[in-house]
Amino acid sequence: MTETSDLTLKRLRWRCRRGMRELDRLLERWLDQAWAGADAARRADFERLLETEDDRLWRWFMGKERPDDDALARLVADIAARTD
Repeated sequence: MTETSDLTLKRLRWRCRRGMRELDRLLERWLDQAWAGADAARRADFERLLETEDDRLWRWFMGKERPDDDALARLVADIAARTD
């Protein structure tokens, strides 16, 4: 791993830390399982997702609401479907 990618992963891992342990685990799981194989567009979607407020993220992951953005909706579905 290059120094740049190592720093990027550390920064993203920090941004995955939310106000809820459940959100932390969902986001960190995707980072660990999918980030390395994701293309640039999917990575950009993940970074946009991390800009979303915790309460809205939780409603999305619980299926109470759906993101208006189709790319984010697909990413939320992918993250929610992953298990340890």
